[in-house]
Amino acid sequence: MMSVHAGAPVERRLTGGILFLLAGLAALGALATNIILPAFPQIGAGLGVTSQELGLTLSSFFIAFAIGQLIVGPLSDRFGRQWLVLSGLAVFVIGSVVCAMAGTLSFLILGRVIQALGACAASVLSRAIARDLFEGEALARALALTMIAMAAAPGFSPLLGSALEGLFGWRITFLVVAGIGAVLALHYARRIGETHPTDRRVTLSAVAVAAAYGRLAADPRFILPALSVSLVIGGLFTFFAAAPALMMSELGLSGLELGLYFAATVGIVFTAGFLAPRLARRQGLRAVGLFGIALALAGGLSMFAVAAAPSISSFTAAIGLYLFGMGLINPLGTALALQPFGQQAGLASALLGFLQMGCAALGASLASILPMPPHVSLAFLLTTGSAIALLVFLPVVLSNALSAPKSTGH
Repeated sequence: MMSVHAGAPVERRLTGGILFLLAGLAALGALATNIILPAFPQIGAGLGVTSQELGLTLSSFFIAFAIGQLIVGPLSDRFGRQWLVLSGLAVFVIGSVVCAMAGTLSFLILGRVIQALGACAASVLSRAIARDLFEGEALARALALTMIAMAAAPGFSPLLGSALEGLFGWRITFLVVAGIGAVLALHYARRIGETHPTDRRVTLSAVAVAAAYGRLAADPRFILPALSVSLVIGGLFTFFAAAPALMMSELGLSGLELGLYFAATVGIVFTAGFLAPRLARRQGLRAVGLFGIALALAGGLSMFAVAAAPSISSFTAAIGLYLFGMGLINPLGTALALQPFGQQAGLASALLGFLQMGCAALGASLASILPMPPHVSLAFLLTTGSAIALLVFLPVVLSNALSAPKSTGH
């Protein structure tokens, strides 16, 4: 049994306290991004910039988030999770306050980068902490329940952001997320503590870290499921980045309606995350993960029909299919990628997070520069990413089938 400060044992059951922590840490980055989406027109008016220029606040966040994880992961494997979680949350709070005080786009981008550097520590360590505490089916269940809980944050945060902006102005949204970061830090310090014991920590040097990342990137047990999950998650963030222009400008939704729409999508991800471990228990993680990617691909292909005749109902059907598939592959693919690397959970989680945010940054950037109408651009990116994810994940399924023991006829 591991021990933390004051000799308190770390819980090995998925209690409400651990679920709150894992979900909060994992969702912090998406919360900080989605809560400001309905306020883009007001932020642009306040700073004297266009909505397209405000897209830099998303891409800069994703890039800093991706790179920062590569540093946080190995540091946590060497020195433990606790001080990095608390330091990351403190940095996030500082960045949120900088955003709230921004008077220019450059200052806002600076605050977003600081936010991202703090949020990336929270995100990467949420997966590492889950891996510290659980294994096998329990790990898949912990990740699935975490995804269910964290779906409420990016789903309901635009609605919260719209309400806050309408009552108090857009700057208050950044102060609210700063408060959430402070609450998470207090909860972690008082209830969770260190989960990575000294006897499992690894040495740290630049050469050793680079070599370890290289070995992970070349290990099919990690890179195939990790890249598959990342491509599908990248499509999700591409949708988030495209939503204000696509749904407010093209489909005519107001900021409040956009918030309500995002809130309604929570049920889709909730249902998929609830079913994922149960289906996996019967059919296996790989088979259900493959099915999830196939559903996401079907959703991307359906988006082309939306582009031909845009409507809120057809768009909802297509994106709902994509989100359900994403809700299946995300926890199961993550569990497959992290399961073999318990001693280097922080490093593996960091590389997984880098891949996810790298795909998000690439998708968000391409969505804004492709010479296509918004619906066509989104359809192309969701379909392409899901198709590549399917091809990458197939060897994971086939290798398991080939290595499965033959029936003895008993």
